[in-house]
Amino acid sequence: MKRLTREQLRALHAYQCVERVPEPERSDYGTRVGALGSAVLRNGLAAALAFLEREREKPAAHRLLDDLACSGIPGLSHVKGKELPGKVRALELRSYMLATREVLHLVVWFQRAVQATLTKKEGDHVAGSRP
Repeated sequence: MKRLTREQLRALHAYQCVERVPEPERSDYGTRVGALGSAVLRNGLAAALAFLEREREKPAAHRLLDDLACSGIPGLSHVKGKELPGKVRALELRSYMLATREVLHLVVWFQRAVQATLTKKEGDHVAGSRP
């Protein structure tokens, strides 16, 4: 039986989640993924998730919360996306710090998956291509 490292599991999860994003949501999803890591570092995990929670009516924000919730964040297993921000706010300090580190690790893989799989719009300049 093949055993995978934590990084491999994070990468697999991120790529699977990003590949399931429907075409109309891709741009918004990619923007939210790109901003999440810096929001966590700048404002903290609870505040970054509260921002997504506030925009839950937007499909990309809802999808990102769901994707994070099912990623196996320590102390937050079996949590649904809409419950994630509230559960994070209720964590004790040590668990909150661990969850923050895990989300930051996940965000790196989500960003890589977005960059690798979500295509640019027609007319956008792609490095190395000529107009």
